[in-house]
Amino acid sequence: MRRTVGFRQMAEGTPADYRLLDEYASEFAAGLPDRLLTALQRLDTSLEGYRVNRLVHSLQTATRAEAAGADDELVVGALLHDIGDDLAPYNHAAFAASILRPYVREEVTWVIAQHGLFQTYYYAHHQGGDRHQRDRLKDHPWYAACVAFCQWDQASFDPDHPTQPLSHFAPRVRRIFSKTVRDHSVYD
Repeated sequence: MRRTVGFRQMAEGTPADYRLLDEYASEFAAGLPDRLLTALQRLDTSLEGYRVNRLVHSLQTATRAEAAGADDELVVGALLHDIGDDLAPYNHAAFAASILRPYVREEVTWVIAQHGLFQTYYYAHHQGGDRHQRDRLKDHPWYAACVAFCQWDQASFDPDHPTQPLSHFAPRVRRIFSKTVRDHSVYD
């Protein structure tokens, strides 16, 4: 039987209670790569209307990033960039960036967080919007990186594009999400 804390309210917790919770949290965190790969696999049935499903789209974006010579953190960012489509359809970019944030450099997190805005360049004008919304960030040091990322992203709806399978990227996901977190300020 697994041990539990003695408190009914967090304010009543003891150092031993919080050591126990830290132990369980570490064990749980170790399973994150598998949970992410499962969540990616579920994208094979999401969001109708495109010529490929969201899983294939994510795999194509990661395949393009890899072919362009992106490092592992950016390739994994490309793979996970739309993982929030199922649970956060109107803020999926922030959702994905939140998952990545403790494990990758700030540039990758920013690119993924902003890709939704930057993608409007390709369609906003067809819906009566301003396709140049992203230009308000043109002086940001990672603006060009996000434009480049969105080139891969916007081109990844092609059923005929050679695409690596999820198993190809799984070792990178495991490596990125098994390392010590970079950003410990995850509660802000």
